[in-house]
Amino acid sequence: MDARPFIDSLDFAGNGRQISGEIPVAGLPRLLDALEDSQGILQYTVRGGADKQGNPLLDVSITGSCRLRCQRCLSAMEHTVRLDTRLLLRDQANLDALDGDVAGGEEEAFDSILAEVHLDVLCLLEEEILLSLPFAPKHEFGACQAADGGNMQKEEKNPFAVLVKLKRN
Repeated sequence: MDARPFIDSLDFAGNGRQISGEIPVAGLPRLLDALEDSQGILQYTVRGGADKQGNPLLDVSITGSCRLRCQRCLSAMEHTVRLDTRLLLRDQANLDALDGDVAGGEEEAFDSILAEVHLDVLCLLEEEILLSLPFAPKHEFGACQAADGGNMQKEEKNPFAVLVKLKRN
């Protein structure tokens, strides 16, 4: 893996620069806490630019896969990562003003981050991936390895079967 990429976010956006690369999932320590294992490779692209009002922004694209733990059967499951995010760059005063602004505007259509002179690109990518992960990942119904998966399906088909038996007596 190459050296950890850092950018001056405002300069990067103002000059329309782009950075791309690959990172193994094992290189993102905070993400590892949410995963089943450290397998997987993620590809990323970060492009600088400006919105219609001339505000600096970063377009972040991440693709790849990682392995999560199914909350039904507790076994590993493959999770496809496909993120395309636009992040507006703000100074601290503008971010504080956005937090206090209750009335929504067009600017709130995109997330805002603090413009930094020494922005760690991998930390930014890791944060975006963490925010995109499902809260309670589960296999598709029927694909789960749960030991009582067949019983769960029967119970879900007729949850009032016990009440019907009581009514007949």
